[in-house]
Amino acid sequence: MVDDMPIRDFRNLEGKGIAFPKNQPMRLYSSLWNADDWATQGGRVKTDWSHAPFSASYRGFKADACVVTAAGRPHCGASVGTDVAPGTGAAGEWYNQELDLTRQQRMRWVQRNYMIYNYCTDPKRVAQGVPAECSM
Repeated sequence: MVDDMPIRDFRNLEGKGIAFPKNQPMRLYSSLWNADDWATQGGRVKTDWSHAPFSASYRGFKADACVVTAAGRPHCGASVGTDVAPGTGAAGEWYNQELDLTRQQRMRWVQRNYMIYNYCTDPKRVAQGVPAECSM
């Protein structure tokens, strides 16, 4: 979710043999890089280097996540560090929810209007074919 707008949905399909990131620590990483030969509408849109140097910044960033304590127990909440145990019904349990019809429609709108690249529709970039989650 970005500004309460769903942009990506990665469903837990472990029961169907698809790995799901649930036990390993994760981090947020951001970078700017040149991929105009493949990621910008298949290379049709080239980077305009006359606008360099490029930079990115974030204002009001708030991570809504689960953190693992030193004892190895996850705690989830409205922001990192909130002491809410998963499964308690607190903090909306976003990590345990599916998108309702309205949010699915919003996500599809965002993807249609703003998504430039989707690995699920680019079998040329993935030597072993697109990942299994793309066909589910």
